[in-house]
Formats: sequence, structure tokens, C-alpha cells
Amino acid sequence: MNIVYCGDKKMEDGLLLSNLSILNHTEEPLHIFVLTMRLTIDTKEKNQRFDPVSPGFINELERVIKEKNAKNKVTLVDFTEIFQKELPHANLDTRFTPYCMLRLFADKIPDITGTEKLLYLDADVICRKDFSGFYHQDLSGYEMAGVADHYGRWIYSRGPLKADYLNSGVLLLNMEEIRDTRLLEKCRELCADKKMFLPDQSALNRLSVSKKKQPRRFNEQRRLHDDTVFQHFTTSFRMFPWLHTVTVKPWEVEKMHSKLKLHEYDALLKKYEELTKEMKNKAAAGKEQKLNEKDQEKPDEEYRKVNTGFLYH
Repeated sequence: MNIVYCGDKKMEDGLLLSNLSILNHTEEPLHIFVLTMRLTIDTKEKNQRFDPVSPGFINELERVIKEKNAKNKVTLVDFTEIFQKELPHANLDTRFTPYCMLRLFADKIPDITGTEKLLYLDADVICRKDFSGFYHQDLSGYEMAGVADHYGRWIYSRGPLKADYLNSGVLLLNMEEIRDTRLLEKCRELCADKKMFLPDQSALNRLSVSKKKQPRRFNEQRRLHDDTVFQHFTTSFRMFPWLHTVTVKPWEVEKMHSKLKLHEYDALLKKYEELTKEMKNKAAAGKEQKLNEKDQEKPDEEYRKVNTGFLYH
């Protein structure tokens, strides 16, 4: 199975948690692709710097997933240069991170020639059940398969009864068909020229000529159900005690309990917290070791200076 994520360094928590959930529900070998980049946005509206997912984190993530299956692997793909060559100029200063548009570069992942399918997942997606049926479905004649966006289906669909505006947080991509239709290439061109709300998602829905709509259980964006396979923790609206939005990400453990009253993933979250602590301790130990090595180099240099100085008197 080929699974693709996008994000910057701040998404490492989500990447770890989402991958842990995937491991709980498949025995098949996994090839995880993490698309990242270094990016600075300096416009009238924004001045932001984004750092890429670190190779050190990827090494730890691969160590974790190989414990389940030695054939599992993680590939970090740095799109810094490629993204700069195809900048989505019209959508760099939207309220959404530019990293969401990295999914539109999936056709440029190195060494995927001949790859039939890619499963794209947002980092805030948790897998709850076996998803092999979804992944291995027949996509002949379709560019992608996905679930209607919970809110957008009523506003952006091509017809009031179609509800065919898909949420891009869980997408099964038919790469052979996409190469033939140049879907992702066309989406990148549109994002460069036209400012849009949810630019990558809007471009995919506007330009796709063959979408296969799936049941909501494969991208549950609202509330957990018994048959939910993928739960996607998007921003939602609440009516009481007043109209307001609620945004809780699955790695925000306390909010999962206090705001969403959700304990479905407590065992998963416990494992996530243990691994996060372990990774942080390793990183801290590595930094301390480097500092100690530098400190040891300085006395050695001073010692050499002192002990050779007498030769010149």
C-alpha cells in the first residue's frame, strides 16, 4: 500500500499518530511518502517561515512502522525546489497553509512510475477499521475516489442532487488515469492563476472529469459512527449554546476528552504519548551529546596551546 502525507515540521505529531492508527488495521506492507518543503512567504498580508519535516523524525517513524512489518518503509520527499518552480502565486496568502497544495505534486514523487494507486491522507485523519477494501477497489476509468465534503457538498457541487464536491483529506488516487488526464498538472496551473477558497480541494473538484464518490464512513468529518473507517478531524460548526466553530486535532489529547468527549482512541493516544516522550528524550540526548563533544574540543585546543607555548621561549 502506498500512502501519502503532506506537511511541515509542525505536523510531525499528526504524522506519528495517523501512522500508528494505520498500523493497527493492516498487515500489508506499507510505503509511506511524506511530502515536505522549506518555505518563506513574504507578502503584504503574510510574513511566515515554514520548516520541513525533519529527517530525524522520519528515521524514528520508520523505526516504529518496521516494528510491525520489516517491509514497511518511509520516504521523505523534499519539494522545496519543485514548489518554487510552480508557485501557486494566487493562493500563497490564503488562511490555509500552502502545504495543503503539496498533494497536487503527487505525480512528481520520484520513483513512482508504474505505481497504480496512492492513498492520500491528511495528518489529522485517524484510521479506525480495516481499509483494504477501500484501497483495493477498482478505479478503472476514475481519477480518484473520495467522500463528499460535509459542508461543501451543499455549496460547491455541480448540481443540488449530486453532492459530488469531495473532501480532499482522504483521496484514493488512480495515478495512471491522472497521468493521462494531467489532472494534478492542471490543478497546479489553476492554483497559480486563480485565488480560491480551499484552493487544492477546489481545483481537484473543479477539474476532475471522473470522480468516484464513496460512503461517508471512509472520511467521517463530523461525528464518529459504528462503521467509521477513517475519522477526519476537521473544523465543524456547533449550534449551542450559540453558533460557533470547534477545531480539535487528534493529538490534542486533553481537548479530545474535554471538548469532543471522545475516548474511542485512548489506547492509541497512550501509545502516541509514550512514543512522543521517547522521541523527545532521544532528541534531547543527541543535542546534549553534541554540546558535550564541542565542550571537550575547546579544552583540548587550549591544552595544546598551553603545552606547546614553552617551545617558543
